[in-house]
Amino acid sequence: MAAALQILPCLPRALLRLLPRRGLVTQVTSTMALPEQARRLFESTVGAVLPGPMLHRVLALDPTGKLLKVRDRSFQLRNNLYMVGFGKAVLGMAAAAEELLSQHLVQGVISVPKGIRAAVERAGKQEMLLKPHSRVQVFEGAENNLPDRDALRAALAIRQLAEGLTADDLLLVLISGGGSALLPAPIPPVTLEEKQMLTKLLAARGATIQELNTIRKAMSQLKGGGLAQAAYPAQVVSLILSDVVGDPVEVIASGPTVASAHNVQDCLHILNRYGLRAALPRSVKTVLARADSDPHGPHTCGHVLNVIIGSNLLALAEAQRQAEALGFRAVVLSAAMQGDVKSVAQFYGLLARVVGACLTPLGAGASAEEHIELHRLAAELHVPDLQLEKALEAVTGAQGPVCLMVGGEPTVQLQGSGRGGRNQELALRVGVELGQQPLGPVEALFLSGATDGQDGPTEAAGAWVTSELASQAAAEGLDVTTFLDQNDSHTFFCRLRGGEHLLYTGLTGTNVMDAHLLLLRLQ
Repeated sequence: MAAALQILPCLPRALLRLLPRRGLVTQVTSTMALPEQARRLFESTVGAVLPGPMLHRVLALDPTGKLLKVRDRSFQLRNNLYMVGFGKAVLGMAAAAEELLSQHLVQGVISVPKGIRAAVERAGKQEMLLKPHSRVQVFEGAENNLPDRDALRAALAIRQLAEGLTADDLLLVLISGGGSALLPAPIPPVTLEEKQMLTKLLAARGATIQELNTIRKAMSQLKGGGLAQAAYPAQVVSLILSDVVGDPVEVIASGPTVASAHNVQDCLHILNRYGLRAALPRSVKTVLARADSDPHGPHTCGHVLNVIIGSNLLALAEAQRQAEALGFRAVVLSAAMQGDVKSVAQFYGLLARVVGACLTPLGAGASAEEHIELHRLAAELHVPDLQLEKALEAVTGAQGPVCLMVGGEPTVQLQGSGRGGRNQELALRVGVELGQQPLGPVEALFLSGATDGQDGPTEAAGAWVTSELASQAAAEGLDVTTFLDQNDSHTFFCRLRGGEHLLYTGLTGTNVMDAHLLLLRLQ
């Protein structure tokens, strides 16, 4: 209620901005259909954060070849360089790093998703593969982004390398999305299976990535600054491709090179919130009790340089440039969308209605009630720096097409046993919302895709929908509600029109969360 009351004084100004403006006609430079344009924009989003180009933007050797420059810092090189890495983009990052620094690289160990080398090779992305006779040992594991014995072996090899370093050494750490699952090293007596079970339970109940990582750090030998501690007294340079809202280095891959700011009480609060404290294994209780009584407190990471080299916002900025080149009035609303997919879908559905009303020939705009409801939904999502007013102002009077872009990582509360991922479920729910919100002469398309190319345990990156989704489903005898109740969005899209609404990219070699694209234009 408070959020809605704060909006009321702004309504007259907002409504005035929705009156049509003359002389602001945007010429569309492309005759592509909306689905093709949306796919192209998603591809540009991914292309902006590919491993090689990102790494070369921040790493360089001086002319003598003896100094490594990392932005404004320099590090002495004298055959003293070691490298470790973990994440979905790390194979390509490691290939680029070794090509640049091979003369100084002594040894490396990386942990990457199972099957990624074969997938990258099939895709013809040779630049993301290590060369023959590489000094980097590769472990593949964490199938379906779940920690397993293969990932555990990789984590222990990484720990062993780090613990053998001296003050004369430099450790280059490569981190990207998926790093948490690829670096499991539970603190004894917690077993990998117990830690995995706890993580699954939390995720199934809708825990955020921040909450999951808080628990992971408390149970891990390497996360929460553990890797940096193992490498001391060597210097550590950590290059991070962010897959977390807001790019907090302490959260990405559970912060292996950042001292943890969380304590046992934070963990207990999370476990209580999701009703799991009473069901904890004895081993987990033992580790939490031991940490609570640790007299040394959290360690520091003063010997570490952490650098964000790529993020969702960087990817969206490139998509915005591409959209403008196609003739769209393009606005990035946020790179920090979170919350349950049901609420996110409602917000996008109403956003399409409000923005679509701006594009109609009469330009009457949406009603005051719709504006209040849109702002209420936005306030409930608690999206930091949401540029909603900026977007509404930007599209006012736009007589050409509009593209609204959002990044982030919504959550799905599992209640069924179907197949799908958050992007496909979000797209399906937005399709339902679009069908319930008449848009008149405005054509609307919504696309949601995972930048790593894998949405949940499926081969699809996501899906796209239009306001015709409900009628298309009905014509093919598909009950949308039944599929949503079973979290079976992938099966739905496979059956709808021969699967044409699914977005396939293959493994992209990168990961900066998800991209949501809302395209609107007059038919």
